[in-house]
Amino acid sequence: MSKNNTSIHLKVKVGLFGIGLQAYWEQFSGLKDRLTGYINIIANGLEAFDADIINLGLIDTPETAFESGNKFKAEDVDILFLYVSTYALSSTVLPVVKKAKVPVIVLNLSPEASIDYKTFNKLEDRTKMTGEWLAYCSACSVPEIANVFNRCKIPFFQITGMLHNDPHVWKEIEEWVEAARVAKIMYYNRLGIMGNYYGGMMDIYTDLTLQAATFGGHMEVLEIDELSHLCTTVTNRETELKLQEIHNLFDVQADCAEDELNRAAVTAVALDKLVAKYNLGSLAYYHKGTGNEANENTATSVILGNSILTGKHIPVAGEYEIKNAQAMKIMDSFGAGGSFTEYYAMDFNDDVVLMGHDGPCHPQIAEGKIKVKPLKVYHGKVGNGLSVEMSVSHGPVTLLSVVETGDGALKLLVAEGESVQGDILEIGNTNSRYKFSLGARNFVEAWNNEGPAHHCAIGKGNIASKIHKLGKVLSIKTVQVC
Repeated sequence: MSKNNTSIHLKVKVGLFGIGLQAYWEQFSGLKDRLTGYINIIANGLEAFDADIINLGLIDTPETAFESGNKFKAEDVDILFLYVSTYALSSTVLPVVKKAKVPVIVLNLSPEASIDYKTFNKLEDRTKMTGEWLAYCSACSVPEIANVFNRCKIPFFQITGMLHNDPHVWKEIEEWVEAARVAKIMYYNRLGIMGNYYGGMMDIYTDLTLQAATFGGHMEVLEIDELSHLCTTVTNRETELKLQEIHNLFDVQADCAEDELNRAAVTAVALDKLVAKYNLGSLAYYHKGTGNEANENTATSVILGNSILTGKHIPVAGEYEIKNAQAMKIMDSFGAGGSFTEYYAMDFNDDVVLMGHDGPCHPQIAEGKIKVKPLKVYHGKVGNGLSVEMSVSHGPVTLLSVVETGDGALKLLVAEGESVQGDILEIGNTNSRYKFSLGARNFVEAWNNEGPAHHCAIGKGNIASKIHKLGKVLSIKTVQVC
């Protein structure tokens, strides 16, 4: 299988530095060591997030700032955490950040919830008192740093709180690290695009160069002819093994014909070979297959194989929906899944929106075992074959759409909701019921007002805060409707 399958485990390189004022060290005994200890606490916490930490310690002069900027650039860090440990000059910050040229998170963290005023005021030595105050002085130079960043057009983001016993701080830090990791996955991702657009579906057309400029990555243009040829290379043993995988993963219904299962298994093996050959991390596809028997056989038997790939961190979007393949890859890289979906209908009695799609699903986020059913017709498409019926696990969900705007840019559109129990349409496609805090009517209008394509990616959990951070890392506008 493709090396890209391990991309979900790509380690992010995190740059960490603290700042101080060199003049303080001789004046206040032990202050430098104390502040260095605080930086090490942050470094140890960051290591828990499966990141490579480049910790350059306290930077206290412009000279060391220039050296540190060079070091971070040489290490190719993905994100910087600046710990403001005490008052420090902005000249010890700017050279670092300008050279590194990556998103910077300013950590304005007090060692404790407050200074122990009684103990502090009982100190008889005013020099010791000042040194103790300076150990709590993290908030002092943040306005200075913010002023300089704004004047230099350097985006920055803040986390304000306590070094110890503050879950909010560590949740925010973890989400920034995760957002940087997902941005890195997208940068190195190889997206296969196979076939052609569904004719007339104008909302899904996209600018491939804009996609690469925004997310990075590489797009490999593929021919379905190659996949059809790979089907002819599949051995009986490979087919048998894939059939075992299909039966283990899915609940194959009794009315699925053996020849259809074999056809799906052969194509699934061929898909594995195609993914491995081009090192794909995601795929968007559509092809009528008319006029060519081999291609029609391939195009009508891909659903099971593409579902299996999607569950192995290689999300596959039907109808050549490249934007949604990107959204699905983002959701999957956050560990939320990311299944292909669209509006199906509205239920005003229960105030829910029914959403689903034909084609592949994401097995890792299914409620129960996915059913495989035969369809005599693929609605709006050529041919017939096996399809999957799945509901997304009941509980919190997030919807994500990569939207191409009318001004030559991309934006991220996100909503949080809940997958709920209830009747679905048992038609052999993915199908779920979703509740939103706005209510079904207002959600649909708010979502549509942002002008998305009619497809989106659905994933488990409420992860809008992570997507907002990814948008900031990538400099993409992010809109949340609920």
